[in-house]
Amino acid sequence: MENIKVGNLIKFYTVVLINKGPKHGYELIKELEHLFGKEISTSHVYPFLKVLQKNKLVEVKKTGSRDKKSYFITEKGKEFTNDLLTKFNDIIGAFVESKVHKCANCECEIYKNGFEKIVNGKKLIFCCEHCAKH
Repeated sequence: MENIKVGNLIKFYTVVLINKGPKHGYELIKELEHLFGKEISTSHVYPFLKVLQKNKLVEVKKTGSRDKKSYFITEKGKEFTNDLLTKFNDIIGAFVESKVHKCANCECEIYKNGFEKIVNGKKLIFCCEHCAKH
């Protein structure tokens, strides 16, 4: 399997959308346009679909009266998607973790709306006014 680069959100969402269920190329593009709120070029989607197909992450089946191509996720594709989502989760987790503070009194974790108080010239963050008093 070649090293598949998912270096932008269009590719990321393409994999995620196919993982949710079979899609026609046109259907994928329309869903991506809805997600991003802008026109998505076929040159952003179809070459990537070919890479996914070449690497056996998706299968193509002709469906309907006009033999439209539908893209189906394979078992290998599901594993790839899970790995991709795990990496994305790790990135988001690292970002959120950088925004979490510990209460200077009870050490509970605070993501938003901590209570700030200056103690001995140093700004400390507390989870609540009660902890700040101690």
